Amino acid sequence: MNRVAVRLVLSHLVVALLGGLATVLVVRALTPVIFDRSTGMGRMMTGRGPGPGTQQQVRAQVVDALTQAIGVGLLVGVVAAAAFGVLAATRLVRPLRQVGETTRLIAAGRYDVHVEPPREQELAALADDVNTLGRALSETEARRTRLLGEVAHEMRTPLTVVDGYVEGMIDGVLPAGPEQLGKVADEVRRLRRLAEDLSALSRAEEGRLGLRPRPTDLAALVSAAGERLRPQAQDAGLELVLVVGGSVEAVVDPDRIAQVVTNLVGNAVRATPAGGRVEVAVHAAAGTVRVSVEDTGEGLAAEDLERVFERFYRVPGRRREGADTGSGIGLTIARDIVRAHTGELVATSDGPGRGARFEVTLPQQGDGRVTRGPAGPGA
Repeated sequence: MNRVAVRLVLSHLVVALLGGLATVLVVRALTPVIFDRSTGMGRMMTGRGPGPGTQQQVRAQVVDALTQAIGVGLLVGVVAAAAFGVLAATRLVRPLRQVGETTRLIAAGRYDVHVEPPREQELAALADDVNTLGRALSETEARRTRLLGEVAHEMRTPLTVVDGYVEGMIDGVLPAGPEQLGKVADEVRRLRRLAEDLSALSRAEEGRLGLRPRPTDLAALVSAAGERLRPQAQDAGLELVLVVGGSVEAVVDPDRIAQVVTNLVGNAVRATPAGGRVEVAVHAAAGTVRVSVEDTGEGLAAEDLERVFERFYRVPGRRREGADTGSGIGLTIARDIVRAHTGELVATSDGPGRGARFEVTLPQQGDGRVTRGPAGPGA
Protein backbone atom coordinates (compact mmCIF):
# COMPACT_ATOMS: atom_id res chain seq x y z
CA MET A 1 0.00 0.00 0.00
CA ASN A 2 2.95 2.35 0.43
CA ARG A 3 4.05 1.99 -3.20
CA VAL A 4 3.17 4.82 -5.55
CA ALA A 5 2.08 2.49 -8.35
CA VAL A 6 -0.35 0.59 -6.11
CA ARG A 7 -1.80 3.79 -4.72
CA LEU A 8 -2.24 5.22 -8.20
CA VAL A 9 -4.11 2.12 -9.46
CA LEU A 10 -6.29 2.03 -6.34
CA SER A 11 -7.09 5.71 -6.75
CA HIS A 12 -8.32 5.04 -10.29
CA LEU A 13 -10.47 2.16 -9.02
CA VAL A 14 -11.91 4.21 -6.16
CA VAL A 15 -12.78 7.06 -8.53
CA ALA A 16 -14.44 4.62 -10.95
CA LEU A 17 -16.42 2.90 -8.19
CA LEU A 18 -17.56 6.15 -6.60
CA GLY A 19 -18.57 7.53 -9.96
CA GLY A 20 -20.48 4.35 -10.80
CA LEU A 21 -22.26 4.18 -7.47
CA ALA A 22 -23.22 7.83 -7.70
CA THR A 23 -24.57 7.19 -11.18
CA VAL A 24 -26.62 4.20 -9.99
CA LEU A 25 -28.14 6.15 -7.12
CA VAL A 26 -28.97 9.15 -9.28
CA VAL A 27 -30.47 6.99 -12.04
CA ARG A 28 -32.63 4.98 -9.63
CA ALA A 29 -33.85 8.18 -7.98
CA LEU A 30 -34.58 10.18 -11.12
CA THR A 31 -35.72 7.54 -13.61
CA PRO A 32 -39.21 7.02 -12.07
CA VAL A 33 -39.81 10.76 -11.89
CA ILE A 34 -38.70 11.34 -15.44
CA PHE A 35 -40.59 8.30 -16.62
CA ASP A 36 -43.82 9.49 -14.96
CA ARG A 37 -43.51 12.98 -16.38
CA SER A 38 -42.76 11.84 -19.89
CA THR A 39 -45.32 9.02 -20.18
CA GLY A 40 -47.49 7.99 -17.25
CA MET A 41 -48.98 11.18 -15.92
CA GLY A 42 -50.03 12.63 -19.24
CA ARG A 43 -51.74 9.48 -20.43
CA MET A 44 -53.55 8.95 -17.14
CA MET A 45 -54.97 12.51 -17.26
CA THR A 46 -56.36 11.98 -20.80
CA GLY A 47 -57.66 8.52 -20.03
CA ARG A 48 -55.48 6.89 -22.63
CA GLY A 49 -52.75 4.34 -22.14
CA PRO A 50 -52.33 1.60 -19.60
CA GLY A 51 -53.67 1.74 -16.10
CA PRO A 52 -51.73 2.63 -12.97
CA GLY A 53 -50.70 -0.94 -12.23
CA THR A 54 -49.33 -1.53 -15.68
CA GLN A 55 -47.59 1.81 -15.60
CA GLN A 56 -45.86 1.00 -12.30
CA GLN A 57 -44.79 -2.36 -13.66
CA VAL A 58 -43.33 -0.77 -16.78
CA ARG A 59 -41.57 1.85 -14.67
CA ALA A 60 -40.01 -0.81 -12.44
CA GLN A 61 -38.86 -2.75 -15.49
CA VAL A 62 -37.29 0.37 -16.96
CA VAL A 63 -35.52 1.14 -13.70
CA ASP A 64 -34.25 -2.44 -13.40
CA ALA A 65 -33.05 -2.43 -16.98
CA LEU A 66 -31.22 0.83 -16.50
CA THR A 67 -29.71 -0.42 -13.25
CA GLN A 68 -28.45 -3.57 -14.90
CA ALA A 69 -27.04 -1.63 -17.83
CA ILE A 70 -25.32 0.79 -15.50
CA GLY A 71 -23.98 -2.15 -13.46
CA VAL A 72 -22.42 -3.61 -16.61
CA GLY A 73 -21.08 -0.18 -17.50
CA LEU A 74 -19.70 0.17 -14.00
CA LEU A 75 -17.87 -3.14 -14.29
CA VAL A 76 -16.43 -2.14 -17.66
CA GLY A 77 -15.47 1.25 -16.24
CA VAL A 78 -13.70 -0.33 -13.27
CA VAL A 79 -11.72 -2.65 -15.54
CA ALA A 80 -10.84 0.27 -17.83
CA ALA A 81 -9.91 2.40 -14.84
CA ALA A 82 -7.65 -0.38 -13.53
CA ALA A 83 -5.99 -0.75 -16.95
CA PHE A 84 -5.44 2.97 -17.33
CA GLY A 85 -4.25 3.14 -13.71
CA VAL A 86 -1.63 0.49 -14.39
CA LEU A 87 -0.56 2.34 -17.54
CA ALA A 88 -0.35 5.68 -15.73
CA ALA A 89 1.50 4.12 -12.81
CA THR A 90 4.00 2.53 -15.19
CA ARG A 91 4.58 5.85 -16.96
CA LEU A 92 5.05 7.58 -13.63
CA VAL A 93 7.16 4.97 -11.87
CA ARG A 94 9.58 4.30 -14.76
CA PRO A 95 11.21 7.77 -14.70
CA LEU A 96 11.14 7.75 -10.90
CA ARG A 97 13.05 4.46 -10.94
CA GLN A 98 15.52 5.95 -13.39
CA VAL A 99 15.99 8.94 -11.08
CA GLY A 100 16.47 6.61 -8.11
CA GLU A 101 19.00 4.47 -9.98
CA THR A 102 20.88 7.57 -11.13
CA THR A 103 21.05 9.02 -7.61
CA ARG A 104 22.41 5.69 -6.33
CA LEU A 105 25.09 5.74 -9.01
CA ILE A 106 25.93 9.36 -8.16
CA ALA A 107 26.20 8.42 -4.49
CA ALA A 108 28.62 5.67 -5.54
CA GLY A 109 30.81 8.20 -7.37
CA ARG A 110 29.49 7.82 -10.92
CA TYR A 111 29.05 11.50 -11.75
CA ASP A 112 28.89 10.94 -15.51
CA VAL A 113 25.41 9.34 -15.43
CA HIS A 114 22.48 11.23 -16.90
CA VAL A 115 18.69 11.02 -16.56
CA GLU A 116 16.70 11.44 -19.76
CA PRO A 117 13.98 14.01 -19.02
CA PRO A 118 10.47 12.50 -19.47
CA ARG A 119 7.63 14.34 -21.18
CA GLU A 120 5.85 15.18 -17.92
CA GLN A 121 6.88 18.68 -16.85
CA GLU A 122 7.22 17.97 -13.12
CA LEU A 123 9.21 14.77 -13.65
CA ALA A 124 11.38 16.53 -16.24
CA ALA A 125 12.15 19.23 -13.66
CA LEU A 126 13.11 16.51 -11.15
CA ALA A 127 15.37 14.86 -13.73
CA ASP A 128 17.00 18.21 -14.50
CA ASP A 129 17.64 18.73 -10.78
CA VAL A 130 19.31 15.33 -10.50
CA ASN A 131 21.43 16.02 -13.59
CA THR A 132 22.41 19.40 -12.16
CA LEU A 133 23.37 17.73 -8.88
CA GLY A 134 25.52 15.22 -10.75
CA ARG A 135 27.32 17.96 -12.66
CA ALA A 136 27.90 19.98 -9.49
CA LEU A 137 29.30 16.96 -7.65
CA SER A 138 31.47 16.14 -10.65
CA GLU A 139 32.90 19.65 -10.67
CA THR A 140 33.46 19.49 -6.90
CA GLU A 141 35.27 16.18 -7.23
CA ALA A 142 37.38 17.57 -10.08
CA ARG A 143 38.31 20.59 -7.95
CA ARG A 144 39.15 18.34 -5.02
CA THR A 145 41.36 16.12 -7.18
CA ARG A 146 43.02 19.15 -8.76
CA LEU A 147 43.58 20.70 -5.33
CA LEU A 148 45.29 17.55 -4.06
CA GLY A 149 47.55 17.55 -7.10
CA GLU A 150 48.31 21.24 -6.70
CA VAL A 151 49.12 20.87 -3.01
CA ALA A 152 51.38 17.91 -3.75
CA HIS A 153 53.13 19.95 -6.44
CA GLU A 154 53.58 22.95 -4.16
CA MET A 155 55.04 20.76 -1.41
CA ARG A 156 57.35 18.82 -3.70
CA THR A 157 59.83 21.64 -4.38
CA PRO A 158 60.57 22.68 -0.77
CA LEU A 159 60.64 19.06 0.36
CA THR A 160 63.09 18.23 -2.43
CA VAL A 161 65.33 21.12 -1.37
CA VAL A 162 65.18 20.14 2.30
CA ASP A 163 65.82 16.49 1.46
CA GLY A 164 68.79 17.38 -0.73
CA TYR A 165 70.44 19.61 1.87
CA VAL A 166 69.85 17.15 4.71
CA GLU A 167 71.23 14.22 2.70
CA GLY A 168 74.23 16.31 1.70
CA MET A 169 74.90 17.19 5.34
CA ILE A 170 74.51 13.55 6.42
CA ASP A 171 76.90 12.36 3.71
CA GLY A 172 79.36 15.10 4.53
CA VAL A 173 79.10 16.63 1.06
CA LEU A 174 77.67 19.86 2.46
CA PRO A 175 78.72 21.52 5.71
CA ALA A 176 76.05 21.98 8.36
CA GLY A 177 76.77 25.69 8.47
CA PRO A 178 74.51 28.70 8.95
CA GLU A 179 74.11 29.23 5.19
CA GLN A 180 72.95 25.69 4.48
CA LEU A 181 70.73 25.53 7.55
CA GLY A 182 69.31 28.92 6.59
CA LYS A 183 68.22 27.54 3.21
CA VAL A 184 66.59 24.58 4.93
CA ALA A 185 64.84 26.98 7.32
CA ASP A 186 63.57 29.05 4.37
CA GLU A 187 61.96 26.00 2.78
CA VAL A 188 60.46 24.92 6.12
CA ARG A 189 58.95 28.40 6.50
CA ARG A 190 57.55 28.11 3.00
CA LEU A 191 55.91 24.79 3.91
CA ARG A 192 54.50 26.28 7.11
CA ARG A 193 53.11 29.26 5.20
CA LEU A 194 51.54 26.89 2.67
CA ALA A 195 49.89 24.93 5.48
CA GLU A 196 48.59 28.13 7.10
CA ASP A 197 47.27 29.44 3.79
CA LEU A 198 45.55 26.14 3.03
CA SER A 199 43.90 26.23 6.44
CA ALA A 200 42.73 29.80 5.82
CA LEU A 201 41.49 28.85 2.35
CA SER A 202 39.53 25.93 3.74
CA ARG A 203 37.85 28.12 6.35
CA ALA A 204 37.13 30.81 3.77
CA GLU A 205 35.44 28.40 1.36
CA GLU A 206 33.44 26.85 4.20
CA GLY A 207 32.36 30.26 5.51
CA ARG A 208 34.30 29.85 8.77
CA LEU A 209 36.64 32.82 8.53
CA GLY A 210 35.73 34.06 11.99
CA LEU A 211 35.11 37.71 11.13
CA ARG A 212 34.98 40.14 14.05
CA PRO A 213 33.90 43.43 12.45
CA ARG A 214 34.19 46.68 14.34
CA PRO A 215 34.49 50.36 13.41
CA THR A 216 37.94 50.76 11.88
CA ASP A 217 39.91 53.59 10.34
CA LEU A 218 40.83 52.03 7.01
CA ALA A 219 43.19 54.89 6.16
CA ALA A 220 45.30 54.12 9.23
CA LEU A 221 45.04 50.37 8.63
CA VAL A 222 46.20 50.62 5.02
CA SER A 223 48.99 53.03 5.95
CA ALA A 224 50.28 50.63 8.60
CA ALA A 225 50.19 47.68 6.18
CA GLY A 226 52.01 49.70 3.52
CA GLU A 227 54.67 50.88 5.94
CA ARG A 228 55.37 47.31 7.02
CA LEU A 229 56.19 46.46 3.42
CA ARG A 230 58.14 49.64 2.63
CA PRO A 231 61.53 48.05 3.46
CA GLN A 232 60.73 45.20 1.06
CA ALA A 233 59.83 47.70 -1.67
CA GLN A 234 63.01 49.70 -1.05
CA ASP A 235 65.14 46.57 -1.25
CA ALA A 236 63.49 45.83 -4.62
CA GLY A 237 64.29 49.35 -5.83
CA LEU A 238 60.65 50.45 -5.99
CA GLU A 239 58.82 53.63 -5.09
CA LEU A 240 55.94 52.89 -2.69
CA VAL A 241 53.36 55.70 -2.56
CA LEU A 242 50.53 55.81 -0.02
CA VAL A 243 47.53 58.00 -0.93
CA VAL A 244 45.30 57.70 2.10
CA GLY A 245 44.22 61.24 3.03
CA GLY A 246 42.17 61.65 6.20
CA SER A 247 40.30 59.16 8.31
CA VAL A 248 38.02 56.70 6.45
CA GLU A 249 35.75 54.76 8.79
CA ALA A 250 34.26 51.35 7.96
CA VAL A 251 32.90 48.38 9.90
CA VAL A 252 35.33 45.57 9.06
CA ASP A 253 37.53 42.96 10.67
CA PRO A 254 40.81 44.93 10.81
CA ASP A 255 43.05 41.85 10.99
CA ARG A 256 41.47 40.25 7.94
CA ILE A 257 41.48 43.43 5.85
CA ALA A 258 45.11 44.05 6.85
CA GLN A 259 45.80 40.52 5.57
CA VAL A 260 44.19 41.42 2.25
CA VAL A 261 46.10 44.69 1.86
CA THR A 262 49.39 43.04 2.81
CA ASN A 263 48.83 40.34 0.22
CA LEU A 264 47.96 42.81 -2.54
CA VAL A 265 50.91 45.12 -1.81
CA GLY A 266 53.29 42.15 -1.50
CA ASN A 267 52.12 40.79 -4.86
CA ALA A 268 52.57 44.21 -6.47
CA VAL A 269 56.12 44.50 -5.11
CA ARG A 270 57.02 41.05 -6.43
CA ALA A 271 55.48 41.76 -9.85
CA THR A 272 57.20 45.13 -10.37
CA PRO A 273 60.82 45.36 -11.60
CA ALA A 274 63.36 47.73 -10.07
CA GLY A 275 62.64 51.39 -10.81
CA GLY A 276 58.90 50.81 -10.86
CA ARG A 277 56.15 52.27 -8.71
CA VAL A 278 53.48 50.85 -6.41
CA GLU A 279 50.62 53.10 -5.31
CA VAL A 280 48.18 52.27 -2.52
CA ALA A 281 45.09 54.49 -2.20
CA VAL A 282 41.99 54.67 0.00
CA HIS A 283 38.88 56.74 -0.57
CA ALA A 284 35.20 56.64 0.41
CA ALA A 285 32.20 57.29 -1.87
CA ALA A 286 28.45 56.65 -1.67
CA GLY A 287 28.53 54.42 1.40
CA THR A 288 31.46 52.33 0.20
CA VAL A 289 35.20 52.33 0.72
CA ARG A 290 37.65 51.55 -2.06
CA VAL A 291 41.18 50.36 -1.44
CA SER A 292 43.29 50.14 -4.58
CA VAL A 293 46.80 48.79 -5.16
CA GLU A 294 48.27 49.78 -8.52
CA ASP A 295 51.70 48.95 -9.91
CA THR A 296 53.77 49.55 -13.02
CA GLY A 297 54.88 45.95 -13.21
CA GLU A 298 54.32 42.96 -15.43
CA GLY A 299 50.58 43.45 -15.92
CA LEU A 300 47.95 40.88 -16.83
CA ALA A 301 46.39 39.64 -20.03
CA ALA A 302 42.62 39.88 -20.31
CA GLU A 303 42.19 36.12 -19.88
CA ASP A 304 44.19 36.20 -16.62
CA LEU A 305 42.18 38.91 -14.84
CA GLU A 306 39.89 36.30 -13.26
CA ARG A 307 42.21 33.32 -13.29
CA VAL A 308 44.68 35.00 -10.92
CA PHE A 309 42.08 34.41 -8.20
CA GLU A 310 42.08 30.66 -8.80
CA ARG A 311 43.95 28.43 -6.39
CA PHE A 312 47.63 27.96 -7.28
CA TYR A 313 47.27 29.72 -10.62
CA ARG A 314 50.33 31.63 -11.75
CA VAL A 315 50.57 33.79 -14.85
CA PRO A 316 52.84 31.97 -17.33
CA GLY A 317 56.34 33.49 -17.41
CA ARG A 318 55.53 36.13 -14.84
CA ARG A 319 57.75 35.25 -11.88
CA ARG A 320 61.39 36.07 -12.13
CA GLU A 321 63.97 33.40 -11.45
CA GLY A 322 64.85 33.21 -7.77
CA ALA A 323 61.93 35.40 -6.66
CA ASP A 324 59.60 34.43 -3.83
CA THR A 325 56.57 32.96 -5.56
CA GLY A 326 54.34 32.74 -2.49
CA SER A 327 51.88 29.94 -1.83
CA GLY A 328 49.77 30.60 -4.92
CA ILE A 329 46.50 30.98 -3.02
CA GLY A 330 46.93 34.43 -1.46
CA LEU A 331 44.61 36.13 -3.93
CA THR A 332 42.04 33.35 -3.52
CA ILE A 333 41.99 33.91 0.23
CA ALA A 334 41.95 37.71 -0.20
CA ARG A 335 38.86 37.59 -2.43
CA ASP A 336 37.09 35.21 -0.04
CA ILE A 337 37.82 37.57 2.87
CA VAL A 338 36.49 40.57 0.96
CA ARG A 339 33.37 38.69 -0.12
CA ALA A 340 32.80 37.59 3.47
CA HIS A 341 32.54 41.35 4.18
CA THR A 342 29.93 41.52 1.34
CA GLY A 343 32.50 43.40 -0.73
CA GLU A 344 34.35 42.60 -3.94
CA LEU A 345 37.93 42.33 -5.14
CA VAL A 346 38.62 42.80 -8.85
CA ALA A 347 41.70 43.06 -11.04
CA THR A 348 42.21 45.31 -14.07
CA SER A 349 45.15 45.78 -16.41
CA ASP A 350 45.94 47.35 -19.75
CA GLY A 351 47.86 44.23 -20.71
CA PRO A 352 51.17 42.46 -20.13
CA GLY A 353 54.00 44.83 -19.27
CA ARG A 354 51.62 47.71 -18.51
CA GLY A 355 50.98 47.21 -14.83
CA ALA A 356 47.92 46.02 -12.93
CA ARG A 357 45.38 47.41 -10.49
CA PHE A 358 43.60 45.48 -7.74
CA GLU A 359 40.65 47.23 -6.13
CA VAL A 360 38.78 46.25 -2.98
CA THR A 361 35.24 47.62 -2.51
CA LEU A 362 33.73 47.38 0.97
CA PRO A 363 30.48 48.66 2.49
CA GLN A 364 31.19 51.25 5.18
CA GLN A 365 28.57 49.89 7.58
CA GLY A 366 28.92 46.18 6.89
CA ASP A 367 25.84 43.93 6.94
CA GLY A 368 25.69 43.13 10.64
CA ARG A 369 26.83 39.52 10.24
CA VAL A 370 29.55 38.07 12.47
CA THR A 371 31.00 34.68 11.64
CA ARG A 372 32.22 32.99 14.77
CA GLY A 373 35.48 31.14 14.71
CA PRO A 374 39.21 31.61 15.13
CA ALA A 375 40.52 34.92 13.96
CA GLY A 376 43.88 36.34 13.09
CA PRO A 377 45.61 37.25 9.86
CA GLY A 378 47.59 34.11 9.71
CA ALA A 379 44.63 31.80 10.23
